[in-house]
Amino acid sequence: MELLNDLVRLLSVLWDMLVQLVPLGKVLLPWAVWCIWWLWCVNWRKAWPMLAEGGWAPVVLLMIAASLTWSAIDARSCNGLGFVVIPNGWWQLGVVCTLAGLALFCGWLQGYFGWTPQELSVEPPPAHDDHGAAHAHH
Repeated sequence: MELLNDLVRLLSVLWDMLVQLVPLGKVLLPWAVWCIWWLWCVNWRKAWPMLAEGGWAPVVLLMIAASLTWSAIDARSCNGLGFVVIPNGWWQLGVVCTLAGLALFCGWLQGYFGWTPQELSVEPPPAHDDHGAAHAHH
């Protein structure tokens, strides 16, 4: 009977711990999905040369456009740090730059560890000009 009571207490403690971790999971899940995408869905062996040849410019413009749009939609200051208030526009730009930096860090990790995602062809298979033996040619 004591073993059953211990098991019930253990399950109760595990449940309480899970309930306390759910808010943390809600915050960390989007960041984890972001990292998973940039680590295992982007081939950085192809992305680095493209960025080096000038692909960084549209990325920077998209980052600025995204942060300006976000600041227009959610026009409030950020006082989440507690000791300083970050004005509207600047904290959105900071978050967008953090996301871009995290993506670049994931690209560096992929190169450092030699991970390369499997290539998936989105092109249809090439058509064959062979009409088969049943067709007669004139």
